[in-house]
Amino acid sequence: MQDPPAPRWPVASLGPATIGWLSVLVALAAASLALPTRFEPASPLVVLVVLGAFVLAESANMHVEFRRQSVVVSASELVFVIALVEVGPTWTALTRAVAVGGVCAVQRYSPAKSLTNTALAVVEVAVAVAVLRLFPVGDVTEPATWLAHLVAIVVATIVGGGLIRLAIIATQGYTGPELWWSVLLPAATVTPMAVLSGLSVLLVVEVSLWGVVLVLPLLGGLALMYRRFAAVTREGRELEAVYAFARQVEQTSPDADGARRLVKAIRELLNAERVALWLPPYLDEPPRLIVDSDDAATSWYEGPGDSEDPLRRRVLTPGSTAPFLFAPGRVGPEEAAALALRGAQEVLGAPVTTAAGEPGYLEVCDRRSDVVSFSEGDRSALDSMLTHVNAAIRQQQLLTQIRYDADHDRLTGLPNRQRLAAEIDQLLRADPVGARAGLVLTALDNHTEIVDTLGHAAADELLLVTAGLLREHAPPDAMVARMEGEQFAVLLPGLSQVAAERAARRLREATSTRARVAGLDLEVTLTVGVAAAPAHGTDSGTLMQRADVALLAAASESGGVASYHQVLDQQSLRRLQLGTELEQAMAGGQISVVFQPIIDARTSDIVSVETLVRWAHPRFGAIPPDDFIHLAEQIGRIGPLTDHVLDLALARCRRWLDQDIALSVAVNLSARCLSEPDLVERVQRALRRHGVPGELLILELTEGSVVDDSVRSSTVLADLHALGLRLSMDDFGTGYSSLSQLRQLPIDEVKIDKSFVLGMSTSQGESFIARSIIELAHNLGLRVVAEGVEDELTRKLLTEMGCDKLQGFLLSRPLPDDKLEKWLLARTGVRSAAPGAQHRRLFVRV
Repeated sequence: MQDPPAPRWPVASLGPATIGWLSVLVALAAASLALPTRFEPASPLVVLVVLGAFVLAESANMHVEFRRQSVVVSASELVFVIALVEVGPTWTALTRAVAVGGVCAVQRYSPAKSLTNTALAVVEVAVAVAVLRLFPVGDVTEPATWLAHLVAIVVATIVGGGLIRLAIIATQGYTGPELWWSVLLPAATVTPMAVLSGLSVLLVVEVSLWGVVLVLPLLGGLALMYRRFAAVTREGRELEAVYAFARQVEQTSPDADGARRLVKAIRELLNAERVALWLPPYLDEPPRLIVDSDDAATSWYEGPGDSEDPLRRRVLTPGSTAPFLFAPGRVGPEEAAALALRGAQEVLGAPVTTAAGEPGYLEVCDRRSDVVSFSEGDRSALDSMLTHVNAAIRQQQLLTQIRYDADHDRLTGLPNRQRLAAEIDQLLRADPVGARAGLVLTALDNHTEIVDTLGHAAADELLLVTAGLLREHAPPDAMVARMEGEQFAVLLPGLSQVAAERAARRLREATSTRARVAGLDLEVTLTVGVAAAPAHGTDSGTLMQRADVALLAAASESGGVASYHQVLDQQSLRRLQLGTELEQAMAGGQISVVFQPIIDARTSDIVSVETLVRWAHPRFGAIPPDDFIHLAEQIGRIGPLTDHVLDLALARCRRWLDQDIALSVAVNLSARCLSEPDLVERVQRALRRHGVPGELLILELTEGSVVDDSVRSSTVLADLHALGLRLSMDDFGTGYSSLSQLRQLPIDEVKIDKSFVLGMSTSQGESFIARSIIELAHNLGLRVVAEGVEDELTRKLLTEMGCDKLQGFLLSRPLPDDKLEKWLLARTGVRSAAPGAQHRRLFVRV
């Protein structure tokens, strides 16, 4: 919001030259009416003395500034009254006009202003003479003569000062009542004192010419007092202006327009042509250059924004805190060139303290007055203002910081959910009909495991890496945001649903890499959900909710990317309900286990059973294990689910032990379980609770979890193995590991993935893979289990290859506890305990 312009009279378009010639006309008219047509007889010496006195009086004056105009207040009335008495009105007008014109020329006033001041000096003499005619004027020793001259010169001063103020109004507009007070105050104080002093000089000289010896020191003292009065008055006005500036700064709103108002206030205080404030970049704001000048079109000029500018470089010298005045005669050639580049005669430059610690730069160019230049007092005033300027800028930047923190993520510096929502709504509101946008929601797959295994610091480091990858590979016009936890979002303006899905797949591929975090090489993989506007929503809330639904669906997709579809809403509701019912389902017996026998390939002894979890939901029926196991991982309940399955498996094992039968149970262990710090303790407690020795428990681990760097660097596998149980690598051959990696891990056996086993009877290539795995595993001292055995030919081939254990539908499907008992009674026999063994064994009868 801009300040309203100062009110201006209709005549405010008059230029200085016009005012000058009008003043001449007024002076000629006044002189012709009031002044005698002939010069009074006077001694040439006295005339010269009067002229010199006028020159001295006009030189020792006080300037009062009104924007571009300077009103001169002097004690020339002392000489004025002496001249009227000693040389008469005509010589007084002439000598005063010559003195004023000469002083204006020496002080380099503009021709128009010199003409105006000279003409008004004549007008004041004419007015004084006209007033004197109204009074009886006698000898200088008479009190009536004193009063007449006092009234005449005071009236002349008021008329002359009033005409000068009218000239200011005509050229610049009305600036307020202080313009008139600047006339009345000197007329009521300085002028009477000067007139009385002049009359006193005349009386002393009238008595004795030697009285001059007494009068001259007195006049010198008065002159010094006057100069001091002028200086104190100016200092007082400057101090008052600084206080006013401080109050104005306190009232300046800390918003985007606050800095501009601050610059405007500095310019008004110092009556400057132009003020520029350069602020360094802060948070997500670029560098700012704020310029305020009389020319409304001026928005930028060379210098303040250039780090190599000699003026700015000198002011921002490390350790410098005070303003510096650059003026002719005080600068070198390089700095003089910088002044010329700005089109300035003099510049006040000062460093500005910002909240970020990097200094800003403030520069004030030229006074608007064509008489008064910057002084040490102005430099001190600017120095006093800097405290308020610095405080105001820091306040504004603090507000910027608060706003930035409110809509940015503190860790990554990316926009947060609130900022993303505002950006989406703004984008869609701009064109409600034709606006298109894709929203890609991603989740870092292994974030939870890293937190649990390596701690929050390592997880944060991985999040920073992921944020950098997304910023690097996202399109230039995309907005990357951090949601919560391990989730990020990418807003893709202008893309349709199909284009957004293609972009999401490219983004996932580009960001899939390995990153060095906490001294380990960790996988960076993302699960991605995609929604698009307007197809999937026309506001941020709907679009983000549906992208989240797609993200949940993508977790079960092989490609890791899914787009929103209405069907997913029902699936999401189903997942939500399953998540809330998981604990209750375990307690109520809905979640149970089935067992699939595993036999020795050579002897057909049943060596173990694999425990598989099942959920029979009363409303949804049989829930696929992959669905609710993955759900348990996502909601952090995989630990309790694993404990539940482990208890059921060990309880079954205990019942066999009570029948004097040694039959191992195998339990699948989720990758996320390996990152739980109390896993080993929980397994140990379960073994003790059921009274099962460790060697009768097999924990089946996924290939990816075993070769993960965080698992390999921990002791969890060694600690589990130390309990006496066996560790098996499940689905071997589908991941990225090699058998050579297993030499460093306490793995006892590997299970050949059934995808290789199922095709052995028809594919020579699959047989070759299975044979290679078996031979290499045996060379490493590992036992091999083949799952997916469904025909006798496959069984025979695996046995000939030396495979240790077999599992598959050829032997038995997974069976619940009661059906397993019936199968054992129908299909198996019992062997006596082997030499050195404590329990009997079951074998499959042919």
